[in-house]
Amino acid sequence: MSIRFNFGGDEHIFGEVSEAMSLDSFFIGLSMTNAVKAANIKGVTEICPANASFQIRFNPDLIKPQDLLKELQSMEDAASKSDSVLKTRIIELPVYFQDPWTHETCMRFRERHQDPNSTDLEYSARINGFATIDDFIAAYSGQPWFVSMVGFVAGLPFLYQMVERQKQIQAPKYLRPRTDTPKLTIGHGGCFAAIYSVRGAGGYQMYGVTPAPIYDPTRKVRYLTDEMCLFKPGDIVKFKSVGRDEYDTLLEAIDANTWQPTVHAADFSLTEFNKDMSGTNAKLMELINGR
Repeated sequence: MSIRFNFGGDEHIFGEVSEAMSLDSFFIGLSMTNAVKAANIKGVTEICPANASFQIRFNPDLIKPQDLLKELQSMEDAASKSDSVLKTRIIELPVYFQDPWTHETCMRFRERHQDPNSTDLEYSARINGFATIDDFIAAYSGQPWFVSMVGFVAGLPFLYQMVERQKQIQAPKYLRPRTDTPKLTIGHGGCFAAIYSVRGAGGYQMYGVTPAPIYDPTRKVRYLTDEMCLFKPGDIVKFKSVGRDEYDTLLEAIDANTWQPTVHAADFSLTEFNKDMSGTNAKLMELINGR
C-alpha cells in the first residue's frame, strides 16, 4: 500500500493511504502521524490524522516543501510495517435510541429523505436486512466502534464499526442536508457513525441521542476539564442503549456535574483483531463490563 502525497497550498501536505476506509489504512496513517510527531521536524506546526489519510501543516520559511515530502516518504515503509498495537481506551456511551427529539426532526425533513414514508430508523433497519428496529438497535449497540477521526465540527467523532466488512451497517446520507440536527445526535452516513457535538445542519440518518456532553470549550464538565473534546482518534466506543427514565436520570446527574462515562485502558492489536474479530471484541466488552 503506497501513500499518495499531494501539496495543499503553501503550508500543507496531504497523505492519502487509501480511497476506502479500513482499520489497516487508519493504522498506517496513525503510524505516520506518530512518526512525524516523534521526529520533531523543524517547521511542522500541525499534524492531523483522519479516516484513511492525514494532513501535515508546516511553515515553508522553516522547511522547504520538497524537503518535508522527502522526510515523509522516508517514514512510509516503517509505518506500513508497524506492529499495529495501540494503547488506547474503551469508552461506554449511553444512547437513548428512538428518542422524541430526533424523531420530531426527521419528520420535519421527510421530503429530503430517500423514503419519506419511513423514519430514519425504519429505513436503516430495512435496507440492512433487520426484521425490526429493536434488532437493528441491538446490532448497533452490540459491537464496539473505533474512533477514526475527530473534526469537521469541533469535537465531532467519526466511528467505524469493528465487524467484518460484510456485516457493517450501511446507510446513505439524506438526499439533501437538513438545516437542523439536535445536539448529541447519533447519526450514520455510509459506514460511519457520528455524534453531533453541537446543534446544526446535517445529512446523516438520525437514530438517537446521548445525554453525555462530548465537547465543552469552557472545560466545566467534570470529565472535560483537561481536554475539551471527549474523543480522540484510536479510542474505542461501546454504545449502551438506555430508555427514557434512565436518560432523564443521567441528565440530572450530568446537570449536577456528578456523572462521568465509564472508561477503561485497553491494548488493541490490529493483527489479533484481523485474526479473530469476535474474540477481540468479546475481550473488549469484558473490560467495559468490569470483568
